[in-house]
Amino acid sequence: MRIALIGYGKMGKAIEQVAVRAGHKIIYKIDTEDSIYSIKNDKIDVAIEFTQPDAAFDNLYFCLDNHIPVISGTTGWLSKKVLIENLCLEKNGTFLYASNFSVGVNLFFELNEWLASKMKSLNFTSHITEVHHTEKKDSPSGTAISLAEGLLKHSEKTDWINEKTTDHQKLSIISERKPNVPGIHSVSYSSELESIEITHKAHNRSVFAESAIKVAEWIHIKKGIYTMSDFINHF
Repeated sequence: MRIALIGYGKMGKAIEQVAVRAGHKIIYKIDTEDSIYSIKNDKIDVAIEFTQPDAAFDNLYFCLDNHIPVISGTTGWLSKKVLIENLCLEKNGTFLYASNFSVGVNLFFELNEWLASKMKSLNFTSHITEVHHTEKKDSPSGTAISLAEGLLKHSEKTDWINEKTTDHQKLSIISERKPNVPGIHSVSYSSELESIEITHKAHNRSVFAESAIKVAEWIHIKKGIYTMSDFINHF
């Protein structure tokens, strides 16, 4: 598989290592000082985009407009996601976005929704906590937002807020930034008598890179808009 890496920070370098080990070729490595317009669609099979929120939309638009299958793990740009999905359909392209590529996290998403559906009629209060490395730009994390959206589907709460709150209509997401933490996410329910907490911990950045390559292998010959749920449930 011939790959264009759009974003060559820590995540891009981790993906490169995994890809080369799996026998794939990195044809382009686009860092902040490089032009995405150097990518030629006849030289690659898929683009993997991990950049910054202010760059993601333009990067994804370029790929889809030039018939390049693309997967993205950049968070913080989702107000424009529907525009990218519309372009994908218009161009008969290939696009997958995930707030987190870890297979474990995506199973965690499904467990989160199942638990939320069971807790809906019980007298528990809920909140989400997330801890990431200090270089992470967005807060809360995209993964925490995905967890919140999954919980809210099965809750009488109306929205999430990125702070502690006593407003029973709001779901609290508490964010922390600490050195060298790949990612920890927890969903907690508590009452006066007991508490329940489910947690996912990433031990190493390579867990995301390994999954990103597996997803790229699976999706680059397909057409359409996909999610990690599609990937997990195809097995």
